[in-house]
Amino acid sequence: MNSPEEVPVWVWLILIPILVVQGTGLFIHARKSGRFPWLWALWGFMNVPMPTLVYVLFAVKPWRRSKSD
Repeated sequence: MNSPEEVPVWVWLILIPILVVQGTGLFIHARKSGRFPWLWALWGFMNVPMPTLVYVLFAVKPWRRSKSD
């Protein structure tokens, strides 16, 4: 599989919705927290799952607790 023409149709039917959902989700969350939403959305529309993993690790930082708790 060296070209997009060689990829089966069923792969495209699975991949495209995953990319759209990931890019949209990253955009919405990044916009709420003010962290470059267009950058995250564009990167999220290009590949899976690396943008989501990087966003969670570097933008969300789940291991940190807020000071108000």
